[in-house]
Amino acid sequence: MDTRLDSPYLALRYGIGLMATLAGLDKFFNLLTDWGMYLSPTVATLLPVSPSAAMAVVGIVEVCVGLAILSAWTRYGALVASVWLLAVAGNLALAGFLDVAVRDVVLSIAAFTLVWTHSIEKIDWQEDWRITPQGLELVQARVKGSGAGMEPPPEARLR
Repeated sequence: MDTRLDSPYLALRYGIGLMATLAGLDKFFNLLTDWGMYLSPTVATLLPVSPSAAMAVVGIVEVCVGLAILSAWTRYGALVASVWLLAVAGNLALAGFLDVAVRDVVLSIAAFTLVWTHSIEKIDWQEDWRITPQGLELVQARVKGSGAGMEPPPEARLR
C-alpha cells in the first residue's frame, strides 16, 4: 500500500478541521478578532437576524463542520467547508477585505483537495512497459481493488 498521501492528508484534515472549529468557537468570544467587522453591510441588510445572532449561527456551523472534518465524516465536512469558504470569500469581497477573501478562496481549494484526497483508495498499481519501434507499449497492468474512475475495461482479464 502506498502511504505517500498520508502526511498531506493528515495535515489538511487536522489543519482545516482545527481552523474551522477554533474560528467557530471564537465567534462567541472574539479573542482572535472582532468577527462582526468582516460582515458585509450588503449581506447584513439581507439577514433575517441581527449581525451578532448571525455570527453565533456562523460559529455553530463552523464548529460542526470542523468536528465533522476531524471525525468519521471528513469528506462531507470538507465539502461543506469548501463551499462555505467560497461564500465567506464572497462576503469578504463585498466588505472590501479582498486580501482575506483571496485567502479564503485558497482555503476553499485546500478543503476541496481534502475531499478529493479522502476519496482515494490507497491501492497498489503496477504497470509493465516495453519499448518498441512505435514507442512505449503497455504489456501488463496490475491493480489491487478498484477505486473511483478505475473500473477495468470490458476486455480486461482477471487472473
